[in-house]
Amino acid sequence: MWLPCRCTSKTMVTSYARRVFNSYFRVFGRWKCNVAALMPEAVGFEGVKDCSSLQEFSVSNSASFWAAAARHRLSWIKPFHTVQDCDLSLGRIKWFEGGQLNVSVNCLDRHVHTCPERVALIWERDEPGSEIKVTYRQLLEMTCRLGNLLRRHGVKKGDCVTIYMPPCPLAVASMLACARIGAAHNVVFAGFSAEALAERIRDAQSRTVITVNQGVRAGKVTELKRTVDAAVKDCPSVQQVLVAMRTENPVTMTAKDMDMEEEMLKEDMVCEPEAMDSEDVLFLLYTSGSTGKPKGVVHTQAGYLLYAALTHRYVFSYQDGDVFGCVADIGWITGHSYSVYGPLANGGTTVLFESTPIYPDPGRYWEMVQRLKINQFYGAPTAIRLLLKYGDQWVQKYDRSTLKTLGSVGEPINTEAWEWYHRVVGDGRCPVVDTWWQTETGGICITPRPSDPDAEIVPGMAMRPFFGIKPVLMDTEGKVVTSNPASGALCLAQPWPGMARTIHNNHQRFIETYCQPHPGYFFTGDGAYRSKEGYYQITGRLDDVINVSGHRIGTAEIEDVVNQCSAVAESAVIGYSHDIKGQGVYAFVVLKKDTDDQEADLSQQLNNMVSKKIAKYACPDFIQFVQRLPKTRSGKIMRRVLRKVVERDLDGLGDLSTLDDPAAVQEIIQGHRELCGKQQPS
Repeated sequence: MWLPCRCTSKTMVTSYARRVFNSYFRVFGRWKCNVAALMPEAVGFEGVKDCSSLQEFSVSNSASFWAAAARHRLSWIKPFHTVQDCDLSLGRIKWFEGGQLNVSVNCLDRHVHTCPERVALIWERDEPGSEIKVTYRQLLEMTCRLGNLLRRHGVKKGDCVTIYMPPCPLAVASMLACARIGAAHNVVFAGFSAEALAERIRDAQSRTVITVNQGVRAGKVTELKRTVDAAVKDCPSVQQVLVAMRTENPVTMTAKDMDMEEEMLKEDMVCEPEAMDSEDVLFLLYTSGSTGKPKGVVHTQAGYLLYAALTHRYVFSYQDGDVFGCVADIGWITGHSYSVYGPLANGGTTVLFESTPIYPDPGRYWEMVQRLKINQFYGAPTAIRLLLKYGDQWVQKYDRSTLKTLGSVGEPINTEAWEWYHRVVGDGRCPVVDTWWQTETGGICITPRPSDPDAEIVPGMAMRPFFGIKPVLMDTEGKVVTSNPASGALCLAQPWPGMARTIHNNHQRFIETYCQPHPGYFFTGDGAYRSKEGYYQITGRLDDVINVSGHRIGTAEIEDVVNQCSAVAESAVIGYSHDIKGQGVYAFVVLKKDTDDQEADLSQQLNNMVSKKIAKYACPDFIQFVQRLPKTRSGKIMRRVLRKVVERDLDGLGDLSTLDDPAAVQEIIQGHRELCGKQQPS
C-alpha cells in the first residue's frame, strides 16, 4: 500500500558499472594514496599530494576547494557567480550565490537517467524480514505524484510543510516533493506529543501537514493521526492534512483530511522541478534551546546538499553499490543528512530503520546487517552500550562480513563501548569513525576519516577535522589556545557550506547563540580536549561541564571512567548545586544483567577508579543504581530530566512524551528519594 506504483516488496539491486570512486576505499587502505582517485576535482589543487595536504588546502583555500566540489558534484540549472559571502561576526552566511538548482533533481533525476533500477531505499520495517525496496525510478515517481498533489492543493514556493511520520519511503518522498516544488519541510519526530507538535507547526506557520494513520515500533501501535488531530486544533493556520496508511486500521477523517495515497494515484508521474536559489530555505529542523523554547534551525539548498554528500562519501568510504545503514530516525538531523540527502545525492542505497535495537531481540541490528548485506553501519553510542549489556552472543550469531565501516553519532562514545564495537561487531577489521557534529553544522565536522593510509584511530576520539573545517579551542578569557595538549570551548574558525544560516523568525537569537560568544568564530557550545598530537576529543556540552571547587570537569570524561568498570552497562553523570564545592557530582549507573556485586562495593570501586584515572575531586558524591536511564526514542539520554530529579524540581520535568519509556523517570525519582534519605554526600 505504500508504493503507488504497486511494485513488489522485494526489488533486486541491478548490477551497474563501478565509477571512479570505487578506488576510494583502497585509497584509505593499503594502496598508495592517489589524489585523483580520492577526489577527482582535487587534481588542479596546487601542492595537494595526499589527504593531509588536501585538508590543509581546503582550509587555506576554502573558496577554491568548495567551488570545485560544487561544480563537480552538484547539477546546476544556473551556475553560481560568488562562492561565498560570509562574516561570522555578523551572522552573515551565503554560499554559491547566483546559482540555481533543485535538490530533488540532484537526489533522483540524475540517477534515474543512469541507473533507474538501482535501489534507493530499503525500508526496514518494524516486522523483521519484511523489508521493502524502492528503486530510484519508483522514488522519483512517488515524489513527482506527491509534488503535483501538493501543488494542486495550493502549496507553493516558500511555504513550509510539516511532516509527522516514522521512517518510511513516503516520508522521504514527502521531503523530496517539498524540495521539488520549492517548499521547505519541517520534519517533526513522530514521538513528540500533540503539544510539542503544535508548537512546531505554529512556529513554522505550516498550512499543510503530512502524517500516517498509525506508527508501528517494537510491536506496538501508536496513534499518530490522533496526535495530529489534537495538535491541529491549536493550529489555526493548518488547512489540510494528508494521511498515508502505515497499517490497515481505519482512522477518523476530518474535513481537513485527505487520503494521500489515493489522491497521489490521480496525479501525473512528471512534476516540473522549481529552480531554487542556492540560499533558498530547504528545511527547518527544531532542536532544543537553553531557554526551553525549541529553535527552528534553517538549512538552505546547495551548501547543505553538497556538504551532506561529501561527508557521506568520504567519512564512511562509501562506494557505489554499497548499502548504507544509518539507523537514526528521519526526525533528527542525522536522519536528514545520512539516511536521506547525503546517500541519495551520491546515488547510494540507504536503509530506513523503523524499529528498535532490541526488537524482537538484541540481535535485531546484526540480523538486519546479515539480511540486507549492509556495508556501513551508523548508530548511537547509547544503543551500542545497551547491546553490549546483552553480551557478545547476539552479535556473533549473525554474519557481519559485509561490514566495512562502523560509525558513532549523537554523543561521545566511551572507550569500552568503542572497543566492543570495533572488536565484536567489526571483528577488529572495520574502522570505527566517532563523528562529532550538530544540527547546526548540517553534517560531520570532526571524525577520524578521511585520513592518510594507515593513519591511526584513537578509541573514543573524533580526532580530525573534515575538509574545510578549522576547529579552535578558546580559553575562559575568550582567547585562542594554541598549545597542546589543551582543553577549551570548541569553536569553528571559518564558515563551511553545510552550516545553518539562521533560526527561523529569530536571526538575533542565532547571532547571540552562535556568533556573539566568540566574535568571528562559530561557537558550538561544546567543550573539547586536544591531545599533543592535535587530535580532538569532545568532552561534552559546556553546560555539561561541572565546576567542582574551581576544577572544571566534563561529565563525559567521568562517564567514560565509570563505564570502564566491568559491571557497568552505561551511566549518566550530572552536576548539582553543592553548598561547599559549588557543584557536586551525581552519577546514575545501569549495571549489566549478570552482575552479582553488592552496590556498596561497586560504589567504592567506581569512586576509586575515578580518583585514580581523573582526580579525587571528580569522584561522584552520589551514585544511584538504576534499571534504565530516561532516553528519547532515538536513544539519547535525557540529562535534563535527571537534573530536574536531582534538583527536586519535578514540576519542571516538562513534556516526557518523547521518552522511550516514561516509567523510567518515576523509578529514578523514587530511587533518588531513597538514596538521599540514607546517604549524605561527601
